[in-house]
Amino acid sequence: MRSVIDVSDLSVEELGSIIATAEDIIENPDAYAERCRRKKLATLFFEPSTRTRMSFEAAMLELGGSVLSMSSAASSSASKGESVADTAKVITQYADIIAMRHPKEGAALVAAKAAGIPVINAGDGGHCHPTQTLADLLTIHRRFGRFSGLNVGFCGDLKYGRTVHSLLRALMRYENVSFTLISPEELKLPAYSKAAIENKGCPCVETADLEAAIPSLDVLYMTRVQQERFADRAEYERLKDTYVLTPEKLAGAKPHLAILHPLPRVNEISVRVDDHPGAAYFEQVKNGKFMRMALILFLLEQNDGGPVRLPGRWTGEERPGFVCGNPACISHVEQELSPLVKLTPEGEKCLYCEH
Repeated sequence: MRSVIDVSDLSVEELGSIIATAEDIIENPDAYAERCRRKKLATLFFEPSTRTRMSFEAAMLELGGSVLSMSSAASSSASKGESVADTAKVITQYADIIAMRHPKEGAALVAAKAAGIPVINAGDGGHCHPTQTLADLLTIHRRFGRFSGLNVGFCGDLKYGRTVHSLLRALMRYENVSFTLISPEELKLPAYSKAAIENKGCPCVETADLEAAIPSLDVLYMTRVQQERFADRAEYERLKDTYVLTPEKLAGAKPHLAILHPLPRVNEISVRVDDHPGAAYFEQVKNGKFMRMALILFLLEQNDGGPVRLPGRWTGEERPGFVCGNPACISHVEQELSPLVKLTPEGEKCLYCEH
């Protein structure tokens, strides 16, 4: 039985197969209308979401399945202190597959280890957001027909943006992809992510100048500065309007530039950009539904009823007394969770949040 915690849990070949399924769904929707008949998806969302939760629910309904929905922590037994692991064990009794969003990093891994059904990580804090990455990949693929040879720019909050981290991990597995990282010093890509790019040998440029970077880009991935990830409100207020994309700034862009954004936007993309031929962010939303349909099918077909099978990267060494330095890690709140550490090329990391 498979779960997906991070996009790296899927091989390049599996990503290609899921993309191909999504594109077939787009062309032949009627052929998939009953594929999940009598199957139930549980959407467990412990923090607010519009696109991701509704996209999962629309995906399952369009496959002929049904949905059990929990849209906030306040409406669940988590408000009474129930652990993530126990919640997953309970939901296993009702549903065939789980999509879960949680503010604590590593929560999806805890759920996947405890559940007897596939778990899809719909976002765990600032850690991973694999299905947003699937939407991003399909959008890029439908625009260019490939990933290799592209220069992809990431702009804005590269420090806390889980969508940035996930998409980077996915794209660096393809040949001849280069990256341009555009951010203020305070929101630069974390050192471990930068080290991963360097270890893969991908060309990478860091800059604070969005307008100067645009002419070299094939894809521009804009992000909002995420207020909910800041401990210091004053720092958020100082940085929130650092970058605002306007039609004027796109004057020197390549004709085929694709502009992506995981949404919601605040004011980092002017509404005047919506009519630009490169604006792909609402297309991206629709592609998210198709990729979630394809992923649900993939995981249900992989579910042989056997034990949980997670990639080796999700195994670690038990370290009694180890305390993760990340205050957002699930290990600080989950009941009787054994401290686990894994060895990586960048050094030792907490298994759950990779801090």
